[in-house]
Amino acid sequence: MKQFYSFVIKETRHILRDKRTMLILFGMPVVLMLLFGFAITNDVKNVRTIIVAPYLSPQAQLAVERLSASEYFTITATVPATRDAEQLIRRQQADIAIVFTHQHQNIQIVTDGTDPNMAQQWTNYAQQVIMNPSTTLINTKMLYNPQMKSAYNFVPAIMGMLLMLICAMMTSISVVREKEKGTMEVLLASPVRPLTVILAKAVPYLVMAICILVTILLMARHVLGVPLAGSLFWIIIVSIIYITLALSLGLLISNIAQTQMTALLLSAMVLIMPVVMLSGMLFPLESMPQVLQCVATIIPPRYYIEAMRKLMIMGVGIHEVSREVSVLTIMTALLLTVALAKFKKRLE
Repeated sequence: MKQFYSFVIKETRHILRDKRTMLILFGMPVVLMLLFGFAITNDVKNVRTIIVAPYLSPQAQLAVERLSASEYFTITATVPATRDAEQLIRRQQADIAIVFTHQHQNIQIVTDGTDPNMAQQWTNYAQQVIMNPSTTLINTKMLYNPQMKSAYNFVPAIMGMLLMLICAMMTSISVVREKEKGTMEVLLASPVRPLTVILAKAVPYLVMAICILVTILLMARHVLGVPLAGSLFWIIIVSIIYITLALSLGLLISNIAQTQMTALLLSAMVLIMPVVMLSGMLFPLESMPQVLQCVATIIPPRYYIEAMRKLMIMGVGIHEVSREVSVLTIMTALLLTVALAKFKKRLE
């Protein structure tokens, strides 16, 4: 056990001594949280709006007042014809036009459709604002995220992406670095068992991943205002399972790669694109073709992100995320078994 602690301390000092590694480990989470929390957002705010009407009747004036009073729309101009509004949209001087036609009994909404998702959101928001609440037959209630903040969606996704990239990538590079320098053979020729060497290299990254997790949770709660509605205990337990999975994947990549550059390329191909595109982080999986939905079933961040959204935002219990936790546990066991078995085989 004393030898194991010595290896852990040696690896920890090596990580702390490398300023670039420390910058990646703790700088990347903070920057991404701030970017996705404040800069990269799908929130509907200050949409540049054009009013199309030769003159404003009392009904139209009331609708315009509702639009200007909301935080979602900013009235930038009033024009007499629809073609004038289309020209302003074409010149990127407006995002949406509200057209009052047929003596203001009908309302037409013209939007910039180059971004279909945002155009649909603008249209839905405009309809809700213009509609008179006293005559509304449908009452919409948004559960868990009444303010429709995109940070509620992005924070669990950032957690899944960062923990996977940092743990897997850093672990794979750490082992491959020893191979390149020729020190791995020296370590394995020592009386210490190979499994002890690998675990000792993984433990510091496990501890740092937990520190990163705590940093993300603190920023989410106190900087971005994202609630932690569920049990903090289960959030951490599920995250530790996921971190172990990521470390196992990093160990498996290190068995294949012989150089640090190869490890980085493999990590980029195996991790970055699937995590961003097929985990449900940015795009809903239900809207993807069936083939991609099948591929997404083997992407670990998908299940972690789903579990975190339920635990953090919805505040459900562990039983409601048992499916996601079971899948992550099985994946962790399989990856860890394969990685350790392949590593031992290489030693022989």
